[in-house]
Amino acid sequence: MNKASVASTGYLVSLLTNKCPRCRQGDLFVSNKAYHLANGQNVKMHEECQVCGQPTELEVGFYYGTSYVSYGLTVAFSGISFALWFVLIGFNLEDNRIFWWLGLNAVVLLLLQPLFMRISRSMWISWFVKYDPEWQNNKPKNAERIVPEHMNNW
Repeated sequence: MNKASVASTGYLVSLLTNKCPRCRQGDLFVSNKAYHLANGQNVKMHEECQVCGQPTELEVGFYYGTSYVSYGLTVAFSGISFALWFVLIGFNLEDNRIFWWLGLNAVVLLLLQPLFMRISRSMWISWFVKYDPEWQNNKPKNAERIVPEHMNNW
């Protein structure tokens, strides 16, 4: 990827493609397949960006906050699907259309959950690690709150 195409890669594109927020080139996840569910491979992340060396775990338990982000994404998706259902199909107290929406929405949310989990992790790290257009000249900041002896103890 050349320098001009990286510069044109915006924040939203780097989120949706799960790229490193610092250089917007390296992959955050080991597997590019969101539905590779065996042994948690869909959310397994590189310890650091393969391109710029940015650590992906900034402190022990760093990604616990992504549950709130994922919750927000699912609520937003449900609100949008509710509005679309209301405009296109409508609701009526005399039939079961609301139950059809509830069931369909639940199924779609279950199917989209692996994508929401990955996007929420990308969003979470991007709020703490900012894009550096001069990343080639600047070293990534050290993760000062990492205690190697406490990693993966939960």
